[in-house]
Amino acid sequence: MKPRLVFVHGIGGPLDSAAERDEWVRALAEGARAAGHAGKVSALTQGWAADIRFAYYGDLFGAGQAQGSALDPTADQESLLLAELLREAVDEAVDARLADPAGEDKIRVLTHARAQLDPKGAPQGPGSALRQTLNAANTLLSVPGLRTFGGWVSAKAMILRLSQVARYLARGEPDADGVPLDRRIRRRVVEALDPVGPTIVVSHSLGTVVALEALHEHEGPVPLFVTLGSPLGMRTAVLPKLRPQPPGVPGQVGRWLNFWDRDDFVAGGPRPEKLLRPNSRAVLPVSTRVDSDGVWVHPAVRYLAHPAVAGPVVEAVEAATGL
Repeated sequence: MKPRLVFVHGIGGPLDSAAERDEWVRALAEGARAAGHAGKVSALTQGWAADIRFAYYGDLFGAGQAQGSALDPTADQESLLLAELLREAVDEAVDARLADPAGEDKIRVLTHARAQLDPKGAPQGPGSALRQTLNAANTLLSVPGLRTFGGWVSAKAMILRLSQVARYLARGEPDADGVPLDRRIRRRVVEALDPVGPTIVVSHSLGTVVALEALHEHEGPVPLFVTLGSPLGMRTAVLPKLRPQPPGVPGQVGRWLNFWDRDDFVAGGPRPEKLLRPNSRAVLPVSTRVDSDGVWVHPAVRYLAHPAVAGPVVEAVEAATGL
């Protein structure tokens, strides 16, 4: 029986899930070849080695965004969460650049954005957190790559995408049956997992938060859990808001590999192993820095094409087949 390989996407607009799945598989195949597993690529791409599924939930954000809830000054909880998230992301980005002389210009932009998130003497009240966040986002768009390659043509577009993390963690937006947004999102992931057989889970960005929480609800074996460009290490914006608390490694996870790129603005706190409790098997994340070429390194396919990422995934799939 084939193991499952489940991809869990992150922030972004509406997707063609079938096309996105194929793109992730192609990137994984590219990385597998670079890792010396060229002979295993056909079995992967043709679906012989694994039952590959793409856990898609992007459409669940559509209704709220269409109504403008992410940019509604009355949505104070989401606005405060978003400001907190952006503040910590900026701090992490500054720390990552301090030892790099070539990063001085970027540090100046980041420092200015940080000041805009905590302006001295700024009036408080409804919508203030949103205004400050929009101002900082507009400044951040002058960082090379964020506007051109990140697909964020405006501060509003950037905030709409990043707000998905805040909306998930806010645990609100119930549907007609009273089921909140975060639970509906996790349900999509849980449904993609094999309830009995082994599942290798590869998650990205916000999807790492969703997958972590979903795996706490899952009873089937997970020989490998991979997180790419994850915000799970954010001590203030994300960690205290995870469920269940205190945050830890799901019991069914046999191995957890976390990959981060220093130039990935969305990834924050790159070493969650310092913050999470191990599971009963003493499993903790093992974080590895990878470096991709280019100015926009956040997309999942950039990570998947790296041999350090693809190699362990392909090896885990092969091991789970029992061959």
